[in-house]
Amino acid sequence: MAALWSREQQQDFRSRVRGCLVGGAVGDALGAGIEFLALDEIRAQHGAEGVTGFVTAYHRRGAITDDTQMTLFTVEGLIRAHVRRDEGTWHPPTDVHRAYLRWKATQSEWGPDERRDEGWLVREEWLYSSRAPGHACLRGLDDGVMGTLDKPKNVDSKGCGAVMRSAPFGLLVGWNPELVFQLAVECAVLTHGHPTGYLSAGVFAVVVHAVMQGATVEQGVQQALELTAAYDGHEETVAAVEAALRMVRAGTPDSGRVEELGQGWTAEEALAIGLYCALVAPDVRSGLLLAVNHSGDSDSTGSICGNLLGAMHGETALPADLVAELEGRGTILQLADDFAMEMTQAAALHGADGPETHWAKRYPAA
Repeated sequence: MAALWSREQQQDFRSRVRGCLVGGAVGDALGAGIEFLALDEIRAQHGAEGVTGFVTAYHRRGAITDDTQMTLFTVEGLIRAHVRRDEGTWHPPTDVHRAYLRWKATQSEWGPDERRDEGWLVREEWLYSSRAPGHACLRGLDDGVMGTLDKPKNVDSKGCGAVMRSAPFGLLVGWNPELVFQLAVECAVLTHGHPTGYLSAGVFAVVVHAVMQGATVEQGVQQALELTAAYDGHEETVAAVEAALRMVRAGTPDSGRVEELGQGWTAEEALAIGLYCALVAPDVRSGLLLAVNHSGDSDSTGSICGNLLGAMHGETALPADLVAELEGRGTILQLADDFAMEMTQAAALHGADGPETHWAKRYPAA
């Protein structure tokens, strides 16, 4: 696979992967301190424009939430799925499920257990912090049994906990959109079994997949809607996405128009708000601030918008002052670079017939 990537292509890919993951984390952190507040409360506390930068959450500025935590473990699961191909096994949902179980441990344990060989990410002490995780995410992982499309977890749950962690599936640019959609859906039903909950995740992944390759958000949306139509129960997701597209043409963007799309607690509302803000954004900062200054789940809508804008424009388009203050920036960049290397230079990192490598210890197959 590495031979198919020129140096320029590898650099562009890495920049977009970094942009997607760091951009999502910045949007998450912008919304972290105002999640659960109504718009009038946000303005009363932070001024008529609402928040214009990071505010304190979880005892610091620039703090991320469960949205970024789960996104990072999604990336780790995908890397380990690729590494496991050396053993002749290939079932990415299994590896992503195992990654989510490692994330779940960070929500209740005091810190990493050095006795267990579970890779480097779960040994990052700063991740051991409960940041308002979704109940469906926790419940879906409680018994350790994988949900599937035939037997999904939490069949009534259509919260945004699956869509907000699904950008990494779109980073699989070597896959076709149908497979990206399918994988996002199969990993969404690990915790969210309502069609709106898992189809929104599929739509988001395909839009990210499209913009990673230079397409517009609109082109990605159209592609995603065509795929969604083949699934039962797609109507709510399609209606929300189409409402976001209509809102783009409704006039000057503002918080009022965002709130017409909902509050972001449910998957289709979070997706619609994130798409709308990415579509109307004149620049990354403006798009992110629009995505968080509304009543409701500000961190999730900010995260979705940030994933999209970062994938579209790459890391250098992100506001430097926000990136510099972001919690866990080193870990996020390290994981982004590891993902980019695994996708473009896997043969140089590990192989079925060679000795155990540093990479295999970093991303153990078990």
